[in-house]
Amino acid sequence: MTYTAIVQQMPDEIRMPMLELVETLQQDMRAQYAVRREDFDELRAAVLELAAAQKRTEQRVDRLEAAVLELAAAQKRTEQRVEELAAAQKRTEDILQRLVIRVGKNTGKILEIDYRDKAFAYFGTILRKVKVISLQDLEPVLEQRLSEAEFNALLPLDLLVSGQVRRSDQPNDVVYLAVEVSAVIDDNDVDRAQQRAALLRKAGYRTVAAVAGEEITESALSAATAHNVLVVQDGLKQNWEQALALA
Repeated sequence: MTYTAIVQQMPDEIRMPMLELVETLQQDMRAQYAVRREDFDELRAAVLELAAAQKRTEQRVDRLEAAVLELAAAQKRTEQRVEELAAAQKRTEDILQRLVIRVGKNTGKILEIDYRDKAFAYFGTILRKVKVISLQDLEPVLEQRLSEAEFNALLPLDLLVSGQVRRSDQPNDVVYLAVEVSAVIDDNDVDRAQQRAALLRKAGYRTVAAVAGEEITESALSAATAHNVLVVQDGLKQNWEQALALA
């Protein structure tokens, strides 16, 4: 016998409350099911939204990784370019340095020729009967009085000039000038002038150490003054009396 048949056979005072109870239970079950269904739907929606958010995050991370890789590649290209520019600059500086040295040497040679050709113009204010002397003319005496090493050290002298000292009390006061010529006179020029003048004095020639050029460094000027070396610069002469006294 079914549940419905059993209920129908019950007296009304029992059947009606039973039906009401059953109806109430059914309503409660339906309400509970509806609540659980709604919670499930909300949970499912939340999970789907979280999954979508995760996917968006992963996509942003992928884009960020791609951007970082591109930035790193760009940085590497920049570093390579900087290295290339640095190498090119180094080559340019080397070329310029060689060019400056070459120009300086050429300028020095031109000045040396100018001083040789215009010796009287440059030294006529301090000497009479100015002559440019070739070391070859003095070779017999130099070889006799100097060692081979000393003779060889003297040969690169830029210019040797002789003349009679102006305003001298002696009638035949001849002096030699051992001149190092350079566009920019530096300490090395001063040292060479002193060394070569000393060798000529050792060989028996009254010699003044001299440097000549367009410009002179501060240290070279100080050294020339300290060691009584004649400085000839743009027609001006410094330390002449002191250098002459040392000859």
